[in-house]
Amino acid sequence: MKKIIIGMLALASLVMVSCGNMGQVMSAMTNGTGLGNAIKSVIGLDKVKAQQLIGDWKYKGPGCAFTSENLLAKAGGEIAAVQIEEKVQPYYQQVGLSAENTFISFKEDGTFSSRIAGTPFSGQYTFDEETQKITLKSLFLSVNCYAKKEVGGISILFEAKKLLTLLQTVSAFSGNKDLQTISDLSKKYDGVRIGFDLNK
Repeated sequence: MKKIIIGMLALASLVMVSCGNMGQVMSAMTNGTGLGNAIKSVIGLDKVKAQQLIGDWKYKGPGCAFTSENLLAKAGGEIAAVQIEEKVQPYYQQVGLSAENTFISFKEDGTFSSRIAGTPFSGQYTFDEETQKITLKSLFLSVNCYAKKEVGGISILFEAKKLLTLLQTVSAFSGNKDLQTISDLSKKYDGVRIGFDLNK
């Protein structure tokens, strides 16, 4: 009996090693970043309240979410979202985004102040709890984005083309071809929103 159990464990280990991708999928599904969390990759299902938005938020890393459950399923769920974030990360690094130079503060009086890669951006904001849409308005720029609740924080997410425009506006190397990848992602994943994971 003992030999049978050892043999079964060895076989299971061999299967997991030889099917590396399956192992990664199973790991993602069971460690809280996969299937159990997949539904949270859709904007608006777990809504941010207006009062929860108030405060000082610092950049944590790339953020990603889908606009519907159908689009999430077509793209491959939470694993696809993680892959998109991994693809965006190098371009964020080239722009120079970090917790020290990228943050946003939402005030109760409807004003916001922020820095993106060290470049200031401030003005008035409105927030629609139903759609989770945030409109950021400054003297020269108006940008729409979406809030999404995260464990320990929130995400601020944009349409890929809008994010590209924003990064080009605030970055010193506005015409960098590498930034085009962010826009290209919108063609591959229609209905995806890309932006920043933030925490306090």
